[in-house]
Amino acid sequence: MISNYWIETRKPQWNRLQELLNQCGSQGVANLARAELREFGLLYRQVAADLSILRQDPTGAHYSRYLNQLLGRAHSIIYSGRKTSIRSIFSFFTTEWPALVWRRRTYLFVVGAVFAVCGLAGALLTLQNPDFAMQVLGPAMIDSIERHEMWTHSIVAIRPLASSEIATNNLSVSFLTFAMGITAGIGTLWLIAFNGLLMGVVSAACGNHGMSLSLWSFVVGHGSLEIPAILLAGSAGLRLGTGLLFPGHLSRQESLRLAGTEAVKIELGTIPLLIVAGFVEGFISPTSIDTSLKVGLGFALFTALLAWIASGRSKTGSSASLPGIYSALLL
Repeated sequence: MISNYWIETRKPQWNRLQELLNQCGSQGVANLARAELREFGLLYRQVAADLSILRQDPTGAHYSRYLNQLLGRAHSIIYSGRKTSIRSIFSFFTTEWPALVWRRRTYLFVVGAVFAVCGLAGALLTLQNPDFAMQVLGPAMIDSIERHEMWTHSIVAIRPLASSEIATNNLSVSFLTFAMGITAGIGTLWLIAFNGLLMGVVSAACGNHGMSLSLWSFVVGHGSLEIPAILLAGSAGLRLGTGLLFPGHLSRQESLRLAGTEAVKIELGTIPLLIVAGFVEGFISPTSIDTSLKVGLGFALFTALLAWIASGRSKTGSSASLPGIYSALLL
């Protein structure tokens, strides 16, 4: 068990790091003298080591959260001026992004649950009252379903343009879902809930008219990435919202800045997912390619995504004592 004496001897270093962080302000390390900059780096490593010790004892949870926040702020300042290179971009997508998503997986589980529950509700409401689908989807789409015609046939004739427009639209939806986190997460959850409801209604309406196979053979290829990407954007928005609502030991401004940094990074990872999904939706999903091949493609893409995110598990555990640490504030 960590003694009070040990904590009291370490507190001056923690407070000093807090002072240097406040001194950095909006200009970052440019506000520090050379001696202060060396001290800043030394304190960063010392506090990271202290955090590693505190995490081994449940009684140190309170101080552990405090040091997480300090180190998260320090990391943002230290690395805010890094030059972007091909190597850093590769490192971000292979190491930093999956580790961050894994660490913040609770947010992903929450938005996934909201999406699933609303999808189930939409399907049940449509099965009990088919007119509900008319209210949600509109007469044009319902008319297409009743004629047993997919509304996606026009994509085939203009594949390159359609693929570009689809990717652009998906990116817009993703960024909006993320940005609505600034409404304390309410806007983000509303968009996730609506998209889940819409998916449930479309599924049930197509099922009522014997078009389930047509629908899912179209959706399975690109949906294996598109839907998770929207959920990831939702988790980023929710992270932003909780940073605003629950600042913890930080000021609300600092908490929002820290949460915003993590949220933006999560959102950035959805861009390649949506680009690939747009390509598949424009060139493969609406074609007459055998359904089993589309299912295989969707399964392969989704499995690759899960493996990518799961790879962050091994990177998260050891990152706490390294200079590349990010805040692990538990809200």
